[in-house]
Amino acid sequence: MMLVTHGHSDHLGDAVEIAARTGPAWPCIHELSLWLGTQETGEAQITGMNKGGTFDARGLRVTMVDAHHSAGNWNEAEDAPLYLGEPAGFVVELEGGRRLYHAGDTDVFGDMRLIGELHKPEIAFLPIGGHFTMGPRAAAVAVELLGVDTVVPIHYGTFPLLSGTPEELGAALRERGLTSVTVLDPEPGETRVELD
Repeated sequence: MMLVTHGHSDHLGDAVEIAARTGPAWPCIHELSLWLGTQETGEAQITGMNKGGTFDARGLRVTMVDAHHSAGNWNEAEDAPLYLGEPAGFVVELEGGRRLYHAGDTDVFGDMRLIGELHKPEIAFLPIGGHFTMGPRAAAVAVELLGVDTVVPIHYGTFPLLSGTPEELGAALRERGLTSVTVLDPEPGETRVELD
């Protein structure tokens, strides 16, 4: 399964080449699926969908949800922006029933409470870098709205503008009284983290 939350180059990156090599199921926002239809994606199962839709494949259940960000890229051939649909987040239900929420690049928004109520994720992957996404204080509010007990900070520390840190997220959670929330901070390249 391949999931891409939006068309910015730091997320789409070399996904087309990886899809051509590995042939994943790839549910994505409708406009991105149209563009992918013009690319060499090999045996990838590209499926366009939209927010609120659910896709089942290979033992996983994926529901697309809202995100507040931008989503295009630059089309060098046309010397103009390339529209690749709206940004999205995903709730993924694993084979055992555990649910993960990947917010993509977003700011906090009130309907995160609905995502929590409707989908009941246990773990949230939330951006904390600031500048292009929410920072640690807003991410702590998102944790509260979602009702998750574990958060994995993403989209931070890769260049100076993304200055939010997991330590700042932990402090913001404590300020909100969310002392039982676990902040997982895996090292780059780490592929396994033990959960209770």
